Amino acid sequence: MKWIRWFNELTIADVPQVGGKNASLGEMLRELTPKGIRIPDGFAVTAQAYRAFLHYNELEGQISDLLKGLNTHDVNDLLHRTEQIRSLILAGDFPPDMRQEVLTSYQKLSQEYGMSFADVAVRSSATAEDLPTASFAGQQESFLNVRGEAMLLESVKKCFASLFTPRATSYRVDMGFGHFDVALSVGVQKMVRSDLA
Repeated sequence: MKWIRWFNELTIADVPQVGGKNASLGEMLRELTPKGIRIPDGFAVTAQAYRAFLHYNELEGQISDLLKGLNTHDVNDLLHRTEQIRSLILAGDFPPDMRQEVLTSYQKLSQEYGMSFADVAVRSSATAEDLPTASFAGQQESFLNVRGEAMLLESVKKCFASLFTPRATSYRVDMGFGHFDVALSVGVQKMVRSDLA
């Protein structure tokens, strides 16, 4: 597969491709499942997929233009520019092969749990979540109880777009990171009923 990595394939060495959260989920699944601890299965839409999505929709230049001269201390300007960027991403289309791969993986995950359309958590996993000088963890969005193909695809795009929330954008500027130095992977993981253990 080109755009997807299943959790059971991932190790901590895969952080550049799938971000810290997804790499850690892969480690948990591989190391704890043999010990009898049940970890909900899932897959990661890679950071390369995020970059390819931007390129396919010709968004890099538009995003760069919208961020030129950004003053993060002008809150209204920050809100306006980041909202425009997120709107551009949400209006984008998936490359056909990427769309098909995400949906095929979702179908496989659903079948694994004996469901037509599994309820999943769709979680952002930035490629620079925890660094010695900065922490990006928790800045991007996650979506719970996502069910069905249309809702899944929309949630993946919302995760992509959340890399440009006012908070995340301002943080990158303040910490001296380029806006394209950080990419986003998206984890798609089966939801569990915590009340049922």
